[in-house]
Amino acid sequence: MGAVEQGASATEGRWLTIPRTLCFVRNGDDVLLMKRAAHKRVFPNRYNGVGGHVERDEDPLTSVRREILEETGLVVRDLRLRAIYHVDAGADTGIAVYAFTAYSDNRNVVANDEGSLHWIPRQQLGEYDLVDDLPILLPRMLAMPTGVPPLFVHMSYDERDHPVIQITQAE
Repeated sequence: MGAVEQGASATEGRWLTIPRTLCFVRNGDDVLLMKRAAHKRVFPNRYNGVGGHVERDEDPLTSVRREILEETGLVVRDLRLRAIYHVDAGADTGIAVYAFTAYSDNRNVVANDEGSLHWIPRQQLGEYDLVDDLPILLPRMLAMPTGVPPLFVHMSYDERDHPVIQITQAE
């Protein structure tokens, strides 16, 4: 099937998404989170995993490896796709997030302008100002055994701008 037959130009009336990757790197019982810099437009001063946009010439796995290396300096192992999110924030376009977990054999991270990196004990994650969906989804993703299919997540916002999260898991 050629490029024209794919229908990529048929966008009129379609909901489009911006692809992003996200990863929660583990070392022992700690999880690496980034406290986003105060000057960042998206989630300033809040804790999230590491990641970013999928570039035009990348697949999500290549993207997440690149983002981890750029933002942390870490080369990780055992990358696992744990969730695929569709985020509807009420705009003409949404966000598709490919969320992964991975392991690092060391904790030596580099500084970056995205925010500050913190190794946080898994039991203490609830004590931090996490991005809205993480208190619900992160414990599930961290507890997933090897070989299970990813979670499928639809996230939207109610009239008070609180997240509404629907989770489906394949059998």
